[in-house]
Amino acid sequence: MADETAGPLADQEWRLIREEARDGPLQMALDEVAAETAANGGPRTVRVYRWNPSTLSLGYGQDPDTVDWDHCAEAGVSVTRRQTGGGGIYHDVAGDVSYSITAPKSELPGDLMEAYHLLCEPILDAFGRLGIDADYVSESLPEIWSPACYLRELHPAHDVVADGRKISGNAQYRRRDAVVQHGSLTYSVRAADHLAAFDDHDVTPEQFRERVVGVDELADVSRAETVAAVEEALAAWADATEGEWTDAELEQARERAAEKYTAEDWVRRRPDGRV
Repeated sequence: MADETAGPLADQEWRLIREEARDGPLQMALDEVAAETAANGGPRTVRVYRWNPSTLSLGYGQDPDTVDWDHCAEAGVSVTRRQTGGGGIYHDVAGDVSYSITAPKSELPGDLMEAYHLLCEPILDAFGRLGIDADYVSESLPEIWSPACYLRELHPAHDVVADGRKISGNAQYRRRDAVVQHGSLTYSVRAADHLAAFDDHDVTPEQFRERVVGVDELADVSRAETVAAVEEALAAWADATEGEWTDAELEQARERAAEKYTAEDWVRRRPDGRV
């Protein structure tokens, strides 16, 4: 029987893949493979994931010169590039909770704002389950430093705030046949570590904290409880059954990660296409 809180896509076949800790390139490849599975008639996917090791994910068009490559190498921070746009995000292994939703393009609204608000429903539900009053930012807030996603101008379509500060960023990319929405929820702000991954800026940790808030500042819950709330909200919204990757999907994702998401010509690609 369908969950009473299920969304409008819950009459389709959905699987929930509970949080898995994998490296950044493989996580991005799995999002891509999940979209292909959905487009080819397989289950749609909602999942929660953890970046291990901590990873800086660059926006699709981001200049690699904004990265402090030496610091990332010394600190053991992996660097990859997302399919989605925007600025870079430092996904701390303990401070970040990430999710993705993948479905055939034909099943989602064509209007981008409408699609964002539909696919963010379970994310807002998750914050509600944690006792946090979170919602889309009501009006745009000016950027602090654009190469960092959490310091860019806040947009009412996909930026979620609590206590007046950003707590979640969400992004979509649309293939010809499928849509991937993935996002980051801040469990605990690691301001100094986040900023250290970037080069040539004068933003202080104090300024970062004025813009960004973590779940642990607003609710007395553990990271594991936060993950469980996100999983429960995603599963309820999609009326999803617990699932797992097939061997073929994992093999394909590993190949994609090696060929694309760890490759220099993808990760260090410049906006003009040069490496």
